[in-house]
Amino acid sequence: MAQTTEPAPPNSHPATPPVSPTPLPASERDLRWRRTTSNPRVRMALIIGAIVLVVAGFFLWRYFTSYESTDDAQIDGHLNSISARVSGHVVKLLVDDNQFVTAGTPLVQIDPKDYQVALDRAQAYYADSLATAQAAQVNVPLTHVNTTAQEAAAQADVENARAGIAVARQQYDAAIAQLAQAEANNVKAQNDLVRYKQLVDKQEISQQQYDQAIATAKASAAAVDAARDGAAAAQQQVTQAQSRLAQAQANLRAAQTVPQQMAVTRSKAQSAEAQAERYKAELEQAQLNLQYTTIVAPISGVVTQRSVEVGQNVSIGQELMKLINLDDIWVTANFKETQLRRMRVGQRVTISVDATGKEYKGRVQSIAGASGAITSLLPPENATGNYVKVVQRIPVKIVFDAGETREHVLRPGMSVEPKVWIR
Repeated sequence: MAQTTEPAPPNSHPATPPVSPTPLPASERDLRWRRTTSNPRVRMALIIGAIVLVVAGFFLWRYFTSYESTDDAQIDGHLNSISARVSGHVVKLLVDDNQFVTAGTPLVQIDPKDYQVALDRAQAYYADSLATAQAAQVNVPLTHVNTTAQEAAAQADVENARAGIAVARQQYDAAIAQLAQAEANNVKAQNDLVRYKQLVDKQEISQQQYDQAIATAKASAAAVDAARDGAAAAQQQVTQAQSRLAQAQANLRAAQTVPQQMAVTRSKAQSAEAQAERYKAELEQAQLNLQYTTIVAPISGVVTQRSVEVGQNVSIGQELMKLINLDDIWVTANFKETQLRRMRVGQRVTISVDATGKEYKGRVQSIAGASGAITSLLPPENATGNYVKVVQRIPVKIVFDAGETREHVLRPGMSVEPKVWIR
């Protein structure tokens, strides 16, 4: 059977594969490039573009090499511990956690009654010791006057006693002379009596004359006894005068201890003054203790970690709360040791704070004397032989410029990213 061929439908074309553009020969590309670059406008545009790229690259390089930054940084500050300086019972609590207080604001009130009693007692002791000291001071000149007068009187008594001895000795000498005279008269009278006895026996004199001789002899003997008694009395007066002199000299020696007595009196006065000073110090301590019953804020800051409650008994040194001084905060940035090559104290710093999204100005205040690893609780020991060099980080303290933290929105512990402009 014969095959027949159907005619093609009108407006139909045979399918043709897609034709890829034929690449130009190298010589033609070079010719087109030369024609393009030979155009002054194109050439100028290329030159300007190259210059812009070089300048932009230079400034970018200069910018990225003009600072050192790190994200290992945070805000630090002082955590001021508030503790009790006296023990006692808490009767009032005047602040709460996270409350901002200014310096001098009362925080806690301890029961002041016991300390008021101690203050009253100290005032009484001080008043008594002050009066005693004043009396001792007045006694110093009085003692000086009295002892001086006693010395003068004792000196006069000594002189009087010496004069009395002289008088007594004169009287004794007179008595001895009278005794001698009486004894001589008695000897004569006794001899006359013997002679008269012989004469009366011979009846050469009258009995009357003999009786008179006997009376004269008796009177002479009596006169001798009287003179002897007078001499003994005069001698006793001399002895008494000598005793009075010894007593007066002893009194004079006692009165001559004026310097020693004055030293003792002054020492007592000084002791009284020292005692008064002691009680004065105790009074001042009692006043301080009474003031310490009201615990006040030493600085302006935010109260945190309050651990005291009303009714609690606190002891000396017990921590009651903490105060964070928001006016004295700084940034501690832990830079790699390779970043410190051109970092210097005083360089400007831009501080980006994550919490506020703002930038603050500051400056480098100091660079730590050791790395964080060395100052850690357990510093690394590289004595095992398995040493691996690790880039260390050095803490750098950055302080804010004046007025940057006046809004009190920054808190210790916040994450920051400082940029230290090293040129």
